[in-house]
Amino acid sequence: MEYGICKIAIIPVRAEGTERAEMVSQLLFGETYAVVELQEKWVKIITSFDDYEGWISRVQFTALNVEDYQKLQQDVPMLTMQAVTVVTKQKDSSTMYLPAGCTLPFFDNGNCNINGDVFTVSDLNKVSADFMLTANSYLNSPYLWGGRTHFGIDCSGFVQTVFKQHGINLKRDASQQVEQGMVVDFLQSAKAGDLAFFDNNEGRIVHVGIMLNNEQIIHASGRVKIDTIDDQGIYSQEFRKHTHKLRIIKRIL
Repeated sequence: MEYGICKIAIIPVRAEGTERAEMVSQLLFGETYAVVELQEKWVKIITSFDDYEGWISRVQFTALNVEDYQKLQQDVPMLTMQAVTVVTKQKDSSTMYLPAGCTLPFFDNGNCNINGDVFTVSDLNKVSADFMLTANSYLNSPYLWGGRTHFGIDCSGFVQTVFKQHGINLKRDASQQVEQGMVVDFLQSAKAGDLAFFDNNEGRIVHVGIMLNNEQIIHASGRVKIDTIDDQGIYSQEFRKHTHKLRIIKRIL
């Protein structure tokens, strides 16, 4: 088995090995993966963080030896917390801008290391103890299918990244995340940090958001925003109607 690591700020993960395929997720700096198939222009991968399968461009592939891969799976990762964290590549003094939720491999004394390339991290914020403060930092971030950053994020990517920043691993898609955690029997019993899931007319889970309390939810729909929620689902004041049908509430924290 071969392994790889994301050595740039963001790598698009596509549904198929072609530029025309939809972006289904993103790799963030420092995240690792196993190689399933290596083609001339594309690499099929399974991410280590959430076991998500997809394709990345061969020109964005960085190999990682087995020893370093295994060590990184055992380490508690140091993560970026700000919307933008500036790092400098020591080799050529070039600058890179990392989004929140990136992993800093082999972090020590302000530096991280990937295959001998050392990156110096400027002004690294520690993890905030306030989970909801992290969630609220994404307010007004634009919706982007497959996105995982403040500059473009989808509903499950928003949930996954906020939890990742607080040391909790969730699966990538809402239909996978709904299998995690414990059921909250009634909306009235929901508390901050619970996850609310919503289905379509066929009963398929298509949306997820984070409860602020038992009457409000923060979620990515058009942008990351706060809406009211009742037993029917999300009610949008903006559109003056229910926009998402409530299926179930789960507790992770």
